[in-house]
Amino acid sequence: MTSIKSLCIIDDDPIYTFGVKKIIEMGNFDVNAMFYQNGQEAYEGLASKIDNGDPLPDMILLDINMPIWNGWKFLDEFLKIEPATNIIIYIISSSIDPNDTKKAKEYSVIKNFIVKPISIEKVKELLEENT
Repeated sequence: MTSIKSLCIIDDDPIYTFGVKKIIEMGNFDVNAMFYQNGQEAYEGLASKIDNGDPLPDMILLDINMPIWNGWKFLDEFLKIEPATNIIIYIISSSIDPNDTKKAKEYSVIKNFIVKPISIEKVKELLEENT
């Protein structure tokens, strides 16, 4: 497998994104991280990368409960333009709704559904298990 060199975090919670930035920094993870605040912003940013021939991230940590476009809308639209994606996608959400975990299983591209909060150990595990 390839090592994770780039990570995309799609989440509207500034405390969570600050925490992930600190986890990456404190864990000395050699990963380039990009952050988007909602699904539409992420879709437009990643679509622009595709249009420009720039590499897409190796892994996406995707929240599902966001304004503008939620995680499900992002996935549906993103998979239309990048259907054969090799991007590792995790749902990282505060949702404990069984319907959300069930829906996540309907997407073959989703590797797992993880309930927040996420720890430095969990980030390390995600990055290491995919290298």
